[in-house]
Amino acid sequence: MPEEKVDIALREAKQHGCRNVLALRGDPPVGKEEWEAVEGGFTHGIDLVRHIRNLYGDYFDIAVAGFPQHQLLPKEERDLEMKYLKEKVDAGVNFIFTQMFYDVEIFIDWVKEVRAAGITIPIVPGIAPIQTWNGFMRATSLAKTIIPQSFLDVLEPHKNNDEQVRALGTRLVADMCRRILNANLGIRGLHFYTMNLEKGTKMLLEELNLVPRVETIKPLPWRQSLTPNRRQETIRPIFWANRTKSYISRTENWDEYPNGRFGDARSPAYGELDGYGVWIKQTKEDAIKLWGHPLKFSDVATLFSRFCTQQLSALPWSDQAPACETTVISKQLAKMNEMGFLTINSQPAVNGARSDDKIFGWGPSNGYVYQKAYLEFFVTPALLELLLKYIERDSNITYYVINSRGDLKTNTHSDGPNAVTWGVFPGKEIVQPTIVEAVSFMAWKDEAYELGQQWAQIYDPDSPSRKLISELMESCSLVNVVHNDFQDPEAIFKPFFLAGEEYRAQSTSELVNGH
Repeated sequence: MPEEKVDIALREAKQHGCRNVLALRGDPPVGKEEWEAVEGGFTHGIDLVRHIRNLYGDYFDIAVAGFPQHQLLPKEERDLEMKYLKEKVDAGVNFIFTQMFYDVEIFIDWVKEVRAAGITIPIVPGIAPIQTWNGFMRATSLAKTIIPQSFLDVLEPHKNNDEQVRALGTRLVADMCRRILNANLGIRGLHFYTMNLEKGTKMLLEELNLVPRVETIKPLPWRQSLTPNRRQETIRPIFWANRTKSYISRTENWDEYPNGRFGDARSPAYGELDGYGVWIKQTKEDAIKLWGHPLKFSDVATLFSRFCTQQLSALPWSDQAPACETTVISKQLAKMNEMGFLTINSQPAVNGARSDDKIFGWGPSNGYVYQKAYLEFFVTPALLELLLKYIERDSNITYYVINSRGDLKTNTHSDGPNAVTWGVFPGKEIVQPTIVEAVSFMAWKDEAYELGQQWAQIYDPDSPSRKLISELMESCSLVNVVHNDFQDPEAIFKPFFLAGEEYRAQSTSELVNGH
């Protein structure tokens, strides 16, 4: 990076409250053997360290990289590398992160040599969990990391069994961590290279007994953003429950959360649809592997039904498998889908579950949480007409219906939001973290239909599957339904089953008469 880009990064880091910087020279670009500085850039790591200190004094804590395998260099080169490290530390470095390693003896010898050179700042060893045999061999080969023969003896016989490799690798790396922490080297912590795969690190923490014994309860039913200016956000529309990143992208320029925008029909708050929020997660190949080539409506309905019963890992509207609370109503959802209501979001009714409940719990201890039953789905015009007839008979149900053109129909008589999740806790106001209301539903509508069209477009232009899904998106309405009696968990499903049975009977009658 040239100096001006480094300065921008440092300025933005400070503006956002970051206090720690890892200062690295970096690797040569792909395809280049030798490292070269860019025009207007820095040549060595120490140049970057000095630059940060000159600009920001002691505002940042600065870390640099440490390389235990320098112990294997000839003495002259090893002494030179240690001299460079000492110069960086003297220029204002606060701590050292090491490259990953698996040979504890090499690490211990290197730490002793670092201390002998007069370097006293904390050293944080870099630990890489072993996930799979191929991944382990590839990572160690790229980084030229030495693998002790003892590791190979244990792992190689099981190289075709990833589960066994991970279990054995976890024990090997955990033993390595224990030796490091017990070696009287003054090592106070470990740095895990997760590579975006949290399970291996979690298994390691459990093996090392470093996982807190008291179960951590979620502060809210959805994951809070780490961005400083939205840490106080406590309310979100339920529509983006399965696509959180998309919701955050739409609202990233809001100055407060929620600041009264929910329920204001004149609000321009929701950002325009963009590429980040629209595209389905799967590649064309993965999507076809998941969803096949549906040829008729019942094929599509079966996919939705299989997702609800956890036989399918994703749908275009859900980046991941259903939440665990969906298992409580999975049979009802599967039946709804088989009847023609294509569900993309739902939650069961909950009447005062404890805040430490394993399925529904969230918030401070000794509290109770509540939920209104909620369903969101696509439905054909004929089936919708029958459904609304039964819904109108239940005064506890509120709904919004919208088509792809944006025509909205509702039986609600208020522009305000309807809280569908809330919690009651000692010494706090009632917290209502998810709501349903018109403005956000209309914003979500564009995205929901676009995701369906993106699904259609993974198929060839003249294929029956593209035609089927595209026509469904053009003709179906998007509907959300809330049953406001949270004491009756089955009440929300009754209108759907009645409408579905009547629709099925009509279809059978038409077939018989036609025949």
